[in-house]
Amino acid sequence: MSAENPKSAKPTKRTAVIVVAAGSGTRLGYGMPKALVPLNNRTLLEHALDRIAMATCADEVIVVLPAGDSELGALCARHELRPRTVIGGSTRNDSVRAGLSALGPGVEQVLIHDAARCLTPPEVFDSVAGALAGGATSVIPVLPVVDTIKTVSQDTGAEQPHVTGTPAREFLRAVQTPQGFHAATLIEAHAQADGWDKARAEEITDDAMLMERLGERVDTVPGSPEALKITTPMDLLLAQSLLGSGTTEGATMNQPDDQAMQAAAPMLIPRTGIGIDVHAVADASEPRDMWLAGLHFPGVQGLSGHSDGDAVAHAACDALFSAAGIGDLGTHFGTDRPEYAGASGTTLLAEAARLVREAGFEIGNVAVQFVGRRPKFAARRLEADAVLSKAAGAPVTVTATTSDGLGYEGTGDGLTAYATALVYSVKR
Repeated sequence: MSAENPKSAKPTKRTAVIVVAAGSGTRLGYGMPKALVPLNNRTLLEHALDRIAMATCADEVIVVLPAGDSELGALCARHELRPRTVIGGSTRNDSVRAGLSALGPGVEQVLIHDAARCLTPPEVFDSVAGALAGGATSVIPVLPVVDTIKTVSQDTGAEQPHVTGTPAREFLRAVQTPQGFHAATLIEAHAQADGWDKARAEEITDDAMLMERLGERVDTVPGSPEALKITTPMDLLLAQSLLGSGTTEGATMNQPDDQAMQAAAPMLIPRTGIGIDVHAVADASEPRDMWLAGLHFPGVQGLSGHSDGDAVAHAACDALFSAAGIGDLGTHFGTDRPEYAGASGTTLLAEAARLVREAGFEIGNVAVQFVGRRPKFAARRLEADAVLSKAAGAPVTVTATTSDGLGYEGTGDGLTAYATALVYSVKR
């Protein structure tokens, strides 16, 4: 079997696909598990499962979820594949082992896939499974490396690393998933690695590397440019562009032509908006719950207003409307709309996000800062980010400050929230 031209064999052996979806997604900034991050109104995990469903090789699918999850499990239960779910561990290797422990009887080959590579074409799954059925023990999809790669080292006391070599690019490949293995061999490899010390275990970055360390041959099949790993907001933008562009006639997934690549990466022109919302603290004669940034703060007198008075969520809505050019908070949720009386800030933010997308825009991010004496916010900042990001389907971050005792914010009579939003057109 050559590195670039593997044998083609029908995957007749019973095959399982394990989808590792236990990552935190910290670098994406959504405040939620990465697999739950939305991409064109479906989560990354749903996109990954959609493509596995279109492949012909999967006899069973197992999804490894983060501890404490409920939403991803519910998504799996609703998906047409009806995958089994297990809870992952603190490391990727632990999560893979959890998936392997859930394999059904008779599974002869297993594909390990990252939910973050959610756009991997079904043909790649079938190609990996076919190579295994043809006799390979380990198979990985790869792409040629187009950049020049340097090895570096840093001397003690030096300000920056220095180059130690330039490997020949013709021998370098970028590795993707799914990675396929003879199931019993991979299980045995993980069993051996389970006894390694921490330093040795942390050197292993994927299952193929584990097989290499144990002396197993690892074969390759062609990967796909669409199988990019979504790690940063820029990766997410590229994935959105790929989904929006479709394919160009005559271009394949593995060998896109120049026109296809240009269509897959249209110019994105961002638009920004500003929102400001001010709410007074309700009079003591009118007890109200304090709702701010999508969170309830017990024991703190709430803010007056037509809805729940959540100034942070309201400012975020206004910033989104401003960026998209579709009016303001009063236009959509004013006092003439009785259905929004008492509505929660997260309800309004979710509806604002829907209206913005309906107008032909996708949301890049929203940032909000509020000024006020109460409530004490720092300990719940990450919780607020997660709640508001979920409502908007995009990253929302919140910070808080005081006015050093000045003005109504300083006296505690009210607070002000300032928001900025970035959106971009997805109209074709």
